[in-house]
Amino acid sequence: MRIFLFESQTRQGLHAFASDIAGTRLPDRVGPWRLVSGSPSGGLLPHGIPRRMIERAIGAEGFQLWRLKATPEAK
Repeated sequence: MRIFLFESQTRQGLHAFASDIAGTRLPDRVGPWRLVSGSPSGGLLPHGIPRRMIERAIGAEGFQLWRLKATPEAK
C-alpha cells in the first residue's frame, strides 16, 4: 500500500497518513490538509512509526492521525 503523509493547516503539529493522494477520507474538523510526501509500498515512515500499524488503521478508518510531541524548551 502506498501511504501519503499530510499535515493539518489549522492544528499545529497534527499529521495524518492516508492511502490516497487527495486525502479524501481525512477528517474535515481538523483540516484543511496539505500533502507533505508519499511513501512507496514497503517504504519507511517518519519517526519510526510501524508501517503495519498505519496500514491497519487506514484499512479500518481510512486514515491515521499522529502528532509530534513538543520538545521542552531549553532554559
